[in-house]
Amino acid sequence: MQLKSMLGPSAGNEAVRRLEERVAALEEDLAALRRHNLRLAELTDVVQELLVPLASRDEARVAGAIERFRQSL
Repeated sequence: MQLKSMLGPSAGNEAVRRLEERVAALEEDLAALRRHNLRLAELTDVVQELLVPLASRDEARVAGAIERFRQSL
């Protein structure tokens, strides 16, 4: 079912255009949010990679985790 028929015969092209623009803006926002969530997950992984070796005082693993993080930037 098309958007125009769902809105009824009194809905004008302007209303449909505004709704289409709003949907496009929401899709852009969703894509940005997904990118931010992915980056947050990556940073969480880096923090976890650092905390475990730090707790066990494994300097080589700490240095490796820091280097991987720097390369990801």
